[in-house]
Amino acid sequence: MKTPFSLFLAFRYLKPKRTFVSIITLISVIGVMLGIAVLILVISVMTGFADTLREKVLGFTPHILVLSSEGGMTEWRGAMTEIEALPGVVAAAPFVQGPVIAEARKDGLTERVAPGIRGVDAELEEKVTGISRFIEKRNGSFDLTGDSAVIGVELARMLRVDVGDTITVYAPGNVGNVLEAIRQAEDDPKKLDGLRELVLPADVTVTGIFESGRFDYDSQFLLLPLHLAQELAGLDGEDAVHGLSVRTTDPDRAGEIRDRLMETMPEGVYALTWKEVNRNLFEAVAMERNVMFFLLMFIIIVAAFGIMNTLITVTVQKTREIGIMKALGASTGQIVLVFLSQGMIVGLFGNLAGVGLGMTVVHYRNEFKDWLAARLGVEVFPADVYQFSKIPAQVVPHDVAIICISAFVICSLAALIPAYFAARLDPVKALRQE
Repeated sequence: MKTPFSLFLAFRYLKPKRTFVSIITLISVIGVMLGIAVLILVISVMTGFADTLREKVLGFTPHILVLSSEGGMTEWRGAMTEIEALPGVVAAAPFVQGPVIAEARKDGLTERVAPGIRGVDAELEEKVTGISRFIEKRNGSFDLTGDSAVIGVELARMLRVDVGDTITVYAPGNVGNVLEAIRQAEDDPKKLDGLRELVLPADVTVTGIFESGRFDYDSQFLLLPLHLAQELAGLDGEDAVHGLSVRTTDPDRAGEIRDRLMETMPEGVYALTWKEVNRNLFEAVAMERNVMFFLLMFIIIVAAFGIMNTLITVTVQKTREIGIMKALGASTGQIVLVFLSQGMIVGLFGNLAGVGLGMTVVHYRNEFKDWLAARLGVEVFPADVYQFSKIPAQVVPHDVAIICISAFVICSLAALIPAYFAARLDPVKALRQE
């Protein structure tokens, strides 16, 4: 099969001739290749990061939180029964939460931190979040019987405690009364005894240490039995909790299940989905992903300017040949296609090389990270910051297609401008060119 006239000339002009133009062409191909490779790597890592973060959030956060605008829910058992009867709901569990002060004494040293308690019924909570899978065998178990506690690994490090150690938890039963008692104690030291009675301490034994992979969870949560958290929070009786955790069959449908749930709840009760609770986090990741895409696309645009520069130079060098072709009857479209094909060929080769390089780097990303850390001491993805021991990545064919098509279109548009001016050359003036 014969090669079309325009494509034949395009390949002929692109053939390496050890000239400055050939060097610029090669640089343009490399620029497109690097731009596509970096884009594939960054977008894949950002997608993998978002998906891994989503898994970790869903592994610890309920799909729906049912809360009361009055600060507490009474008769929660009846509400939980109604919620569990709704289509799409797997399980529900009560919880109590609030700030406390945790104190641990060990080896003559006292450590104090201010985490948040989360009082739960271990059996019901396991059906909703499955938190026991975050506890390794060497770190105890999800046991919340009696006066016990399960804490995050980072919180355990801050308090310098291990399984079997004791933590003292202080939580004011009534903050307003405590503040008033402090003011009175400043005037009359004898009233300090009354202040001590308002602050309810509890000694708990650490029975398990969980590691969710998110620093916020591992450093801020102290899981306690429901009855003990109710006492520390100053709630009235066993029928008062702060809210209910709900697990659904599909976390992506939590919004519509929440809407059905709200139809059965009394006034003053509202519900939040896991997406709403973590909205700022996921919006930040999505925005960063989009910003990185547009910023890195400028690498390809810079390479496209190299293609344009090459074709402008070729147009000047081939002025007489363009005049001869037009004198022999070549149409304007054929002339445009000669130079447009050059840009498209550069874009095509850049795409192929970029996809190959990008997929290779994505595949060996963790090996490359380890090599940089071992040889150069450069930590490109520190585990203590991102809470991931390995760089997550997920290659989405749709994203790769958008990157490649965008690069190809940019390269083609860059070639279109010099091609247009080449086609407009007057053959008489072109043939007079010395």
